[in-house]
Amino acid sequence: MSTPTAGQTGTDSYRPGSTIADWHPEDATFWRTTGHKVAKRNLWISIPALMLGFVVWQVWSVTVVRLGDVGFGFSKSQLFWLTAIPGITGGTFRILYTFIGPIFGERKFTAFSTIILIAPMLWLGFALQDTGTPYWELALIAAVCGIGGANFASSMANIGFFFPKSEKGSANGLNGGLGNLGVSVVQLVAPLVVTAAVLGAPAGDPQRDTKKNADVWLQNGAFLWVPLLVIMAVLAWFLMNDLKVAAAPFSQQKIIFKRKHNWLMTWLYVGTFGSFIGFAAALPMLIKDNFSAQGYQATTYAWIGPAIGALTRWLGGSLSDKIGGAKVTMLSFVGMAASLVVVIFAIPTGGDQGNFWTFYIGFLAAFFFSGIGNGSTFRQIPVIFRDQHTQGAAGKSPEVQAAALKQSEMEAGAVTGFSSAIAAYGFFFIPAMFANFAVTSSLWLFIGFYATCLVVCWWFYARKGAEAPS
Repeated sequence: MSTPTAGQTGTDSYRPGSTIADWHPEDATFWRTTGHKVAKRNLWISIPALMLGFVVWQVWSVTVVRLGDVGFGFSKSQLFWLTAIPGITGGTFRILYTFIGPIFGERKFTAFSTIILIAPMLWLGFALQDTGTPYWELALIAAVCGIGGANFASSMANIGFFFPKSEKGSANGLNGGLGNLGVSVVQLVAPLVVTAAVLGAPAGDPQRDTKKNADVWLQNGAFLWVPLLVIMAVLAWFLMNDLKVAAAPFSQQKIIFKRKHNWLMTWLYVGTFGSFIGFAAALPMLIKDNFSAQGYQATTYAWIGPAIGALTRWLGGSLSDKIGGAKVTMLSFVGMAASLVVVIFAIPTGGDQGNFWTFYIGFLAAFFFSGIGNGSTFRQIPVIFRDQHTQGAAGKSPEVQAAALKQSEMEAGAVTGFSSAIAAYGFFFIPAMFANFAVTSSLWLFIGFYATCLVVCWWFYARKGAEAPS
């Protein structure tokens, strides 16, 4: 099969902003001369765009911590719900984004899905300047902010198409991991910019922090991201590419709902990413509710855990490329379960004040292992579907083998997006559980769930003679 070379015109060109008709990352010559340059350009535009999506999705996790200080009279349960609501829309829109991106083209859809995030950031910034803003309006804004989390589904499904099998784990780990870093970026940066009029008069007047007797500009934590969203949307439009090989109508993509491994890998990813995003959303309020009386500030500590989870996603993908994704996924569930046991015994109960540093280190470890599992599961998915389809086409004509490979890539991309959509509901359920049940009871339930994930991963993917070793 002949391989096109860089410099061709029309849809066969590889220039920024074009639609690429022929893409052969498994062809060593093509990959060395042309493919890797194009793939990396798309990856390095995708990462900051995805990071900003996570910023918008998680902005409420840090915003709620300051609402009571400036005069918003909401209960602890109401604040947890404001944190949880973006998880509903984020997960739901991820389902849509999984299938919409390949229909319209990922370059165009990345630009569109980035630019529309300006609306919730502007709305939030103006609403925070009035302590009389009703709760229902803030809840609606939280729901709209959730759309930022949907970008992950289309972004991860897209990047997988650009890279060969040997580099999918690392590429998806970088895209997802550095994209996930948006959680930490907003939790670190927003508390800093709200303490001064860094955006000037156009950002509006300050609110009064009655606890610290100081002026704050909560709206800065929303307005700051608007120009960056504009820049990334423009860069995505002009510098990324659409791949025809990634294009597929919903009628073809829906086959994944008949694939057993779609549902099994979704179960596992709920355990890894669902934990990561849910803990990231809930940790600031958990610190504030349990340890603020001892002098520990949520805004000082909360961002480090998500940063660890985001950065170790790449490690999980890279390790999986070397020793296999299933082994790394099992390690992640064992590690998360052990970490939460540590957290449980450090939480204040009754007259016991608990131990903050044990609690905190336990959560940091949980983020570490969730990040590894995020990387390994997304390496497993393309391997599972590629192996199953190519084995079925073994010994047949080159045309049949090429069709099987293309089908495996399409299904793997759709499963990647769908599994991320369902896992995103962890953003909702974990803070909601903490809002309505005892923290320790909730954590024991999570540990029980990890046990089921461990069994699934071992039986189907890791044991000797497993159905789909990955």
